[in-house]
Amino acid sequence: MGKQYQGLAEDHIEFISNQKIFFVGTAAPETRVNISPKGMDTLRIINRNRVVWLNVTGSGNETSAHVQKDPRMTLMFCAFEGHPLILRLYGRASVIHRKDAEWDMLSPLFSLPGARQIFDLSIDLVQTSCGMGVPHFAYEGEREELNHWAEKKGEAGLRRYWEEKNRISIDGLPTRIIEKNLEP
Repeated sequence: MGKQYQGLAEDHIEFISNQKIFFVGTAAPETRVNISPKGMDTLRIINRNRVVWLNVTGSGNETSAHVQKDPRMTLMFCAFEGHPLILRLYGRASVIHRKDAEWDMLSPLFSLPGARQIFDLSIDLVQTSCGMGVPHFAYEGEREELNHWAEKKGEAGLRRYWEEKNRISIDGLPTRIIEKNLEP
């Protein structure tokens, strides 16, 4: 039976802190629903009703486009070992780019190459459910390919990549990555 909470409890925070992967769900009106897996130590809990996570450069930029149009976001965590549990964080998110005032305050929380945005989620509902249908998986380690790719690209290469691949969502929405990160 699922349970609902108005914010994160200590056991939720401990559970999240032990997870190696989480999933992000977003959508804007008239767009496809996007669900993305995230890892690489990119999530920070600010308080019981606020989390931030770093979005590193990838092949698409759907989450950014969606949140700028409709700020609804869901984060989902699953227990792949130990006691079964699914934990979802529902709320409204904002996109923080390098030119935004919050960037200088939040970016030191992370240390990964290829950083392009930070998402700030204001949690209005926490829900847990049994997770008994989630299989067991063993964690083997982090993949380093994305970090190596971003380091090899360098800042100039990443900017070119953003211009070519990250400006528009698959549904044609602007991500504003160039205006909000690069242009004067």
